[in-house]
Amino acid sequence: MSKWIRQAHRWLSLAFTITVVANFVVRGFGEPPAWVTYAPLLPLFLLLFSGLYMFVLPHAAKWRSQAEVGAQG
Repeated sequence: MSKWIRQAHRWLSLAFTITVVANFVVRGFGEPPAWVTYAPLLPLFLLLFSGLYMFVLPHAAKWRSQAEVGAQG
């Protein structure tokens, strides 16, 4: 599952970057519609959750190994 989350995070970062660039391009032609302005938010929130998961993953592994050692001894 971790491999899938990492791959999704990479693709989400690409989607986020494209939506931000598109936002700036459209702003060059005038005030964009609201959906263009808010388009980067969905990938951004998904990046937040996948990034937090990947951040906590090594700490959770350490906590689990310490709990196993504590339960054994």
